[in-house]
Amino acid sequence: MLALASSMASLSFSRAIVALAILVMLSLGSSDAQLSTDFYSKSCPNLFSAVKPVVQSAINKEARMGASILRLFFHDCFVNGCDGSLLLDDTSSFTGEKNAAPNQNSARGFEVIDSIKSAVEKACPGVVSCADVLAIAARDSTVLLGGPKWDVKLGRRDARTASQAAANNSIPRPTSNLNQLISRFNALGLSTRDLVALSGLLHLPSLSSFV
Repeated sequence: MLALASSMASLSFSRAIVALAILVMLSLGSSDAQLSTDFYSKSCPNLFSAVKPVVQSAINKEARMGASILRLFFHDCFVNGCDGSLLLDDTSSFTGEKNAAPNQNSARGFEVIDSIKSAVEKACPGVVSCADVLAIAARDSTVLLGGPKWDVKLGRRDARTASQAAANNSIPRPTSNLNQLISRFNALGLSTRDLVALSGLLHLPSLSSFV
């Protein structure tokens, strides 16, 4: 009984950490007053049903992919808000975020987001932003891994450019010390409590083995 109670308490704590961390991430890109849960209700009514099966299929093939998608969302939101800039490839006019130090050889799941975007384009061409696709995929991934569910506010506009330097300066690195982490969070208007929540998310036993 004690073992069961301990397991249940650990699960509840894990879900609480995930929920708090998600709220922190969403706060990074919530300044746009036009965001709403029904933004695509008329222009793309089948949006959610187009996204979820692709996420489910990816997680069925590789369970850790769900946490990897959530991590993509976190890293995207940490640089200029949740605008999909992380998804942009390098061009002749800018060097993007994919190969920034915190992402290089570690950020993964881009091909899943591409597949989701393709499915969404078939359902409603030229309507839904990549930034919103990533936000929905992060929510669905969390739910499918046993985490909390939340209503996704939509209506983000995609970034047209990206900056490797901004990613290097904004996204915390694994080698960052406590003072560096606090400084980076404070620069985004986030508190030490927010830092603890996101750090806890990335070190949960249920997620850390998947990222």
